[in-house]
Amino acid sequence: MSKPLLQVEQLVKRFDGLTATDRANIKIHAGEIHALIGPNGAGKTTLIHQISGTLKPDSGRILFDGAEINKLAIHQRVARGLARSYQITNTFPRLSVLDNLVLAVRARDGSSFGLWKSARNEALTHEGAAAVADRVGLTRKLDCLAGSLAHGEQRQLEMGLALATKPKLLLLDEPMAGMGPDESERMVSLLQSLRGEVTMLLVEHDMEAVFRLADRISVLVFGHVIASGKPSAIRQDAAVQKAYLGDEEQEADLECVA
Repeated sequence: MSKPLLQVEQLVKRFDGLTATDRANIKIHAGEIHALIGPNGAGKTTLIHQISGTLKPDSGRILFDGAEINKLAIHQRVARGLARSYQITNTFPRLSVLDNLVLAVRARDGSSFGLWKSARNEALTHEGAAAVADRVGLTRKLDCLAGSLAHGEQRQLEMGLALATKPKLLLLDEPMAGMGPDESERMVSLLQSLRGEVTMLLVEHDMEAVFRLADRISVLVFGHVIASGKPSAIRQDAAVQKAYLGDEEQEADLECVA
């Protein structure tokens, strides 16, 4: 198998004596959708924070596309193709969907936000933004204010802003949080359409969606990865089943997708 696009090695993060990330190891290969699951409080978001650059690990290494990125700032990681929807997809509620996407495309191309008026009228920028809107299902909402969108549509716009950076790896922290069934289904369909085009690390509590989407799954418990493999193997893993005991809701979720 080829060298991983992302490799986390022995990552440790502590907060006042609490070990949030405990020698965590994970490998993500180009083109796959890799899900990170675990009981509540397992440290999933803390691990995402460290990969994206929001938190600095106490020890261990993060390798992206063959190079160590521990010391890189968030914007430097984004420039290399590592994007996180939560951090880089802040929308401007008083601007239209199209204007939000135009800004994202211009930022990707390294253009100054001070060139807003000229940027808005550039055909290539407009076409690029419209293409992203079409990809995330917002073509009919181009002229709507971002703040007026329904929750699921706002998450679609956030995905569009992330995709506008043309990432190699997209970190998704609960993209379906707060969505109804129809909205969640649209998001699942969008993520499925990106399979093979954009590598994804997905943190999501919706186990049905996880097992539909993931090529491989890693399970985090008390900051440590206890299992990693194909969904079929994770369903049957005794350590994973034991980790979910005591959380009846999540245990039931695992049983339902088994």
